[in-house]
Amino acid sequence: MVFHAVLPKIATNWVINLYRAARKLGSNGVRNYRNSCATKPSTAAASRCTIPSAGDRTVVCDFDGGLLRSTALFPYFMLMACEGGGLIRALLLLCCFPLVWILGEHTDAGVQVMAFVTFVGLRPRDTDLVARAVLPKFYMERLNAHVYDQLWLPAGRKVAVTSAPRVMAEWFLKEYMSADVVVGRELQMFKIRNGCYFTGLLCRPGPGMRQKALKEVLGADGAMADVAVVGTSNPLNHLFIPYCKELHVVSTEYAKTAQLPRQRYPRPLIFHDGRLAFIPTSSAMLAFFLFLPLGLVLSVIRISIGIILPYKISFAASAFFGVRFRTSGCRSAGDGAKPRGVLFVCTHRTLLDPVMLTVALQKPVSTVTYGLSRLSEILAPIRTVRLTRDRNRDAQTISQLLEQGDLAVCPEGTTCREPYLLRFSPLFAELADDMVPVAMDAQVTLLYGTTTSGHKWLDSIAFLANPAPSYRVEFLGPVPRDQTCAGGRIGVEVANWIQHRLGEALGFECTGFRRRDKYMMLAGNNGVVSN
Repeated sequence: MVFHAVLPKIATNWVINLYRAARKLGSNGVRNYRNSCATKPSTAAASRCTIPSAGDRTVVCDFDGGLLRSTALFPYFMLMACEGGGLIRALLLLCCFPLVWILGEHTDAGVQVMAFVTFVGLRPRDTDLVARAVLPKFYMERLNAHVYDQLWLPAGRKVAVTSAPRVMAEWFLKEYMSADVVVGRELQMFKIRNGCYFTGLLCRPGPGMRQKALKEVLGADGAMADVAVVGTSNPLNHLFIPYCKELHVVSTEYAKTAQLPRQRYPRPLIFHDGRLAFIPTSSAMLAFFLFLPLGLVLSVIRISIGIILPYKISFAASAFFGVRFRTSGCRSAGDGAKPRGVLFVCTHRTLLDPVMLTVALQKPVSTVTYGLSRLSEILAPIRTVRLTRDRNRDAQTISQLLEQGDLAVCPEGTTCREPYLLRFSPLFAELADDMVPVAMDAQVTLLYGTTTSGHKWLDSIAFLANPAPSYRVEFLGPVPRDQTCAGGRIGVEVANWIQHRLGEALGFECTGFRRRDKYMMLAGNNGVVSN
């Protein structure tokens, strides 16, 4: 019994000395060490660009600084506070950053301060939405390519350890990274009549909780794990490192250059939510709050320009106030007078797509929408008509509008921020022969102009509050007659042909996802709200 009690202490002291030695290494990279309990002697240390493959072994990986290229925790707490709790909570967390910096971002006290401000009073559903819809994008963009490719991906059993509360990273690690076990700090909750809420306090990891976490890492048989991948800051690492045969210490400086390309993501990142379009570090959030009043003023001015001024003047006035706009391509759908209007088939990036199309054409064009806030309808400088999602009624509405003039449609049915096109509804292709595909793309640096679970009436305001929002409008010319229903094609074939043509023009990938898929993933509903 004495031997079993003393052995962990000896191993812990060995790990502490190992950390001190690792920090003194002059070269950047990932260093490989073997535990004294390993059955084989140590081989040469890993080179700067080569990490030994994990094979089918059990890998215990530090999420912050190991699997991710940065050890920073504050940005992810800020995302949870801002997207789940609002701007006031985010401002309070920013004000607490000096205290967190003094205490240490990865210490128990520092994490407790951030967790309390971020989670107190939040419902589990609020945090779950942010963990599913917002955080995966920022986690994915900061994966360490070398650790992911050579250690995490080939592992037979994957265990992730995070300094943050487990609810923040568990969904991403299990759904995107195929983690078998996620170990992190636990949050306390209290229950009242209306449901459960977080207290913001962390559960103190007593001996029983430590043993439970250790059992999850080592498995039911209690055998030693094969590989441990750690950064240099996670205080939970010392619980598991003594029970791992092989240790890899990841240098933070080296990890900055190991970004994982989009085409090698574990799963395509097509949908995500949230307003913030940047990683909210302390300095970035300070700049954001200082700019926000000016951004709101700019948004009001830009909206007023679109409503009041004529098209030719509004184009120049918007450019003067920072809106970048680029248009190209043939705007005509053919020669001669047409008995019906032209159907402009647009990709859907924001609610302003039809407005930007109108600016590019220098004439008003009606548009149809599935869901638009009352404020957006009032502020829209063009005619908007609501569809009902009843196929027969919607077909009749579109036909009537085409008899009256040109019409803009977005057959994706919902917006998509990433370089993907959703499945096109074939309804528009069955109702018109004179069609012009319009490739539209929008870029922001501060705030996204779309939302799934937030306040949709703020979409246009948020987009125009960016320092320099940009729009690209490219007319691809009329659809050839042999690619229309009048030329013998069916509606689905026409819709797919136009989708692929638009995808090629924008460099986007075409998908089969629809509006319902987006809302089920980001909001847990089918995107239809009954009155």
